[in-house]
Amino acid sequence: MGALTFKRGIHPSHSKDFTEKKPIKIYMPKGDLVFPMLQHIGAPCKPLVKKGDNVLVGQKIGEPQGFVSSPIHATVSGTVKAIKDVLHPNGSKVQGIVIENDGEYTEIDTMIARKDYKNLSREEIINIIKEAGIVGMGGATFPTFIKLSPPPEKKIDHIIVNGAECEPYLTSDHRIMLEETDRVVKGLQIILHLFPDAKGFIGIEDNKPDAIKAMKEATKGISNITVATLKTKYPQGAEKQLIYSITKREVPAGALPADVGCIVQNIDTVVAIHRAVLRGRPLMRRIVTVSGGAIKEPQNFKVRIGTSYRELIEAAGGFKEEPTKVISGGPMMGLALFSLDVPVIKGSSSILCLTKKEAIQNEESNCIRCGKCVSICPMNLLPYKLNTLAINNEDDLFVKYKGMNCIECGACSYICPSNRHLTHSIRTTKRTIMAKKKK
Repeated sequence: MGALTFKRGIHPSHSKDFTEKKPIKIYMPKGDLVFPMLQHIGAPCKPLVKKGDNVLVGQKIGEPQGFVSSPIHATVSGTVKAIKDVLHPNGSKVQGIVIENDGEYTEIDTMIARKDYKNLSREEIINIIKEAGIVGMGGATFPTFIKLSPPPEKKIDHIIVNGAECEPYLTSDHRIMLEETDRVVKGLQIILHLFPDAKGFIGIEDNKPDAIKAMKEATKGISNITVATLKTKYPQGAEKQLIYSITKREVPAGALPADVGCIVQNIDTVVAIHRAVLRGRPLMRRIVTVSGGAIKEPQNFKVRIGTSYRELIEAAGGFKEEPTKVISGGPMMGLALFSLDVPVIKGSSSILCLTKKEAIQNEESNCIRCGKCVSICPMNLLPYKLNTLAINNEDDLFVKYKGMNCIECGACSYICPSNRHLTHSIRTTKRTIMAKKKK
């Protein structure tokens, strides 16, 4: 059987050669750490500490304010320097906690390792994951405990671990699969313990043969886990496309993966589940790729949440030339930064520093009705039409033409010969419509 795939999609340049062979390097922060109280989809957290308080590694410093929310923990020991509005990687200002790192990394005494998880009840495991502050670390940052608690009528039979990492440049998940292979497998086994009737699948694109080999070796003899080889194509790692590739089930518009019996988790999220359940450690670290042609020494870093982007760029040797664009995340779906003084948060997968050649932006021109955007759209939409409706503020027609189903993958903008800002206009209109609905 050949590599599994989905309908349509594109084949952008991989640009992973900067870091795919670079082992993960541990980076210990030197300056102050900043913890925005919003690092997840849902309600922001409320600070549990005040200026002048001493904090320890693993201490909860942000309390969820609502069901869809997730706690935040200190990743260093030190003193609370300030509680103030801080710059978020998405460009907004949110309330945050600034901690002066004392360099001691003194831990709270409640982070206790467990030898086994099988004697824990389902409710106990879900609560451990909830209290650990684990969210989707592929970028969506949806609280994991909610994903793992579908309504009883939703019968889950597929647990899919997303190792596609289809965005160009990104290699953090690839390196985890090579260097923390057993933790990925054990994390998946913990999830399967919650869903005894389900089978586990680890989906990996075929441009990572070493990861496929490593995961197959690690799962040999485990009857309920399969390593699924995926065709290298963008956006293979998008949730609905990944589900279709592996199960051939289509998630209907407005529905969730659980509606078709599936739960999808990112590679680093699964490792975080292992760390929480078996080692008693909340989500305090993540792997971040620092890459791009403007970086002297591109690297994959294991970094504590709260660390400054500027520090990480300096740890990668700094700039060898002034970047034209710096992006938080991948080049297809990431957000351009106007400041490097932002912290690594739970959803920070990479920092890309692109040269003028890499970030080339030709001038936008009129649509030539070529239909390329339609032919590659993985959601079977009409991006050119949605772009026109967005520009003309025709919200009702935008909804009628299924604009709210757009996954904002950026494939249409990539393929457009007229350099139309298709994804941006659709994304902006979606946000406007959702804001009106909230009001």
